Amino acid sequence: MDILYIVMPAYNEEANIEKTIRSWYPVIERHNGDGKSRLLIFDDGSKDTTLAKGKALMEELPLFEIIHKPNSGHGPTVLHAYKYAIQSGADYVFQTDSDGQTNPAEFEAFWKERKKYDGIFGTRSVRGDGKARAFIEKVVCLLLRIYFGVRIPDANAPFRLMKSDVLEKYLRKLPSDYNLPNIMITTYFSYYHEKMKFIEISFKPRTAGGNSVNIPKIVKIGWKALGDFAALKKGL
Repeated sequence: MDILYIVMPAYNEEANIEKTIRSWYPVIERHNGDGKSRLLIFDDGSKDTTLAKGKALMEELPLFEIIHKPNSGHGPTVLHAYKYAIQSGADYVFQTDSDGQTNPAEFEAFWKERKKYDGIFGTRSVRGDGKARAFIEKVVCLLLRIYFGVRIPDANAPFRLMKSDVLEKYLRKLPSDYNLPNIMITTYFSYYHEKMKFIEISFKPRTAGGNSVNIPKIVKIGWKALGDFAALKKGL
């Protein structure tokens, strides 16, 4: 059976973490890869009870584990999670976030298509996290078209299923502290003509907790991304 690793970064998600784990755990149970599949939360140095709440569920949920790491930000934590999953023997890596904005029921549509595509990515025509973030996403997709010549409807959706061997190729191109790995991974899949598909997903507003990445911080990261895109383009 295919070994699936579902990976999620988490930072100060004590209000959401137990609900998120319990809602996604049935997915990993259905696709347990002879007991080798895992649901993994990567705690990015949370200062609240995220880690403690996750650890409390590990004995009850044998396919789940929460892994603590020093704080490095969302992007580097995602990269760490991908590398961990691949090194652990995953055939497929699925990434989403731990804030409860994505719907586990929508996973099966992705899993059913896994043999046809190297990567299946969510796209959000309706977003519950505000018009400002939707606008920023459109700007990002425009910049990717200008810099890399790719047409992507949603570059950064945290709902993506990828074949490990294909994903691994593109992880090698990114520094371990890169802030926007999902954007560039989507870009690489498109630029190098990997078999990929976009599927519409829902994206709910947060029901609890706060977002550690606010609009000013996004703008700052985006400004730096312009230089990063130019540098990464040279490496194509």
